[in-house]
Amino acid sequence: MLPPQTPPAPDSPEFSPLAIGEDLTPLPEYKAAGTTEIGFDGLLVEPLRLREDLASGCGGQTWPAGMVLGRHMLRYHRDDLGESRILELGAGGGLVGLAVARGCKVGTNQLFVTDQLEMHSLMEHNIALNNLEGKVKAAILNWGEPLPSAIVDLKPNVILAADCVYFEPAFPLLLATLSDLLTLCPEATIYFCFKKRRRADMQFLKKARKMFKVTEIADEERPVFSREGLFLYTFQAST
Repeated sequence: MLPPQTPPAPDSPEFSPLAIGEDLTPLPEYKAAGTTEIGFDGLLVEPLRLREDLASGCGGQTWPAGMVLGRHMLRYHRDDLGESRILELGAGGGLVGLAVARGCKVGTNQLFVTDQLEMHSLMEHNIALNNLEGKVKAAILNWGEPLPSAIVDLKPNVILAADCVYFEPAFPLLLATLSDLLTLCPEATIYFCFKKRRRADMQFLKKARKMFKVTEIADEERPVFSREGLFLYTFQAST
């Protein structure tokens, strides 16, 4: 359950991504390959062990929006996902999906972490590293292509997407996949967290608002992460 909070005004400059300066936000430093432990500031009793490796692409590293979304799910949805069918998009190494699988009551439905083929072995490695083979499955899902049969069969109603806004040519493909998922399961909720790095990122959000019901999520950390250009929304099917 979310704590009772007064939502910010829609045009509040403190929380509006459009209020972030025009200058590009610098990308974080790239890390050397290695394994790290991530406890999400104590929200996980047993920290995740995560292999980070950029050899297959930038998704092999943890990024800020994944940490924000992971903490949000662990703080506010620890006990309400028991009947959920969960999918992570653009999972990279699987940070958010693995955190949810470890720290939330997710029931018996298998949780899917998905990304391109290049990330598949890293996702599988991290699933095994955390002994979550019984709860989590890695799958290939290319944005803009027909949904894989396993995902169609799953009909996910909780979709996690963190740091998926980073490459402008992929925006239409991501929007198409989000639309396909909400068509497949109209009652689904997409938890979407991104960091504004370029002015073009706002074009993605504007297009999403035209296609979906977009709502900024209440979170006790928002005053902190919003100042770092991070934003947390739900996307739902328009009614």
